[in-house]
Amino acid sequence: MMGVYGGDLEMAQNARLNGIIRALEQGQIAFAAFTNADVDSVLAFSGSGYDGIIFELEHNPWDVGALRNCFQYLLNRREIAESGSIAPAITPLVRIPANGGEKNQWLAKQALDLGAYGIVWPHISTVDQAYNAVAACRYPQLNTAKIFEPAGIRGDAPVAAARYWGLPQQEYYRKADVWPLDPQGEILVVLMIEDTQGIANLNDILKGVPGIGLVLIGEGDLSQELGVPRQYDHRSVVEAMAEIVEKCKEHNVPVGHPHVTADNVERIVNQGYRFLMAAPTRSYAALDKGRRLLGRA
Repeated sequence: MMGVYGGDLEMAQNARLNGIIRALEQGQIAFAAFTNADVDSVLAFSGSGYDGIIFELEHNPWDVGALRNCFQYLLNRREIAESGSIAPAITPLVRIPANGGEKNQWLAKQALDLGAYGIVWPHISTVDQAYNAVAACRYPQLNTAKIFEPAGIRGDAPVAAARYWGLPQQEYYRKADVWPLDPQGEILVVLMIEDTQGIANLNDILKGVPGIGLVLIGEGDLSQELGVPRQYDHRSVVEAMAEIVEKCKEHNVPVGHPHVTADNVERIVNQGYRFLMAAPTRSYAALDKGRRLLGRA
């Protein structure tokens, strides 16, 4: 088996690196799970076959040292040598602590500078917050650039990220843009819609802000606002989530469900969700069942 080291390194570098984007581009449903930033969790995930992993740092301490270690433990030299890809088999994304209204771009910057392939932004409720989320994941460009908006504001410190991605710096710059705004981009911007204001503004957000790769519903916070905390089967929650799915379909933006279980996975697939997740404390049997149902196991 030739792999990267015996074969064509240039071909490996030009292949799609972000496994979640790869699945979505191929019309598949992508599978991922939240996890804590600890090595044991990462090692347990490393052979799961899922498309991605999202480090949950919104409700956990912001620990970039632990995050850096976890990124490294996702790399499996045997997998890389045999797969022909320089990327980890499971794509790491990071959910940052800041809500959309806080606009703390530095958190996204630090995660991306370590090599994250995308950022999950909690509590996005307005067009302005969504614009900031995408802009924070892009490097600045000339205002004459073909793809200028949203105008990038990410600071320049690519050394660690380029090394983690296995690319020369100039090649990293070329790939470190947001998908699908840049079809060759490898950065996934995930916006969490978690309140009724976000739902009311969702059409304007999806219409007015290019570069949104995925919408993830925050049904926990949404259910809190609706007065039925964590009652996910309550009619008001179900109807609000269905409205989000419908609006995302209208704008051809994939939508994700964060609380997939073995009992609801078939219904969620049939409702049109294209990104299925489980929480860190849940059994991942739900994701395994979903992958079997879709012929991906």
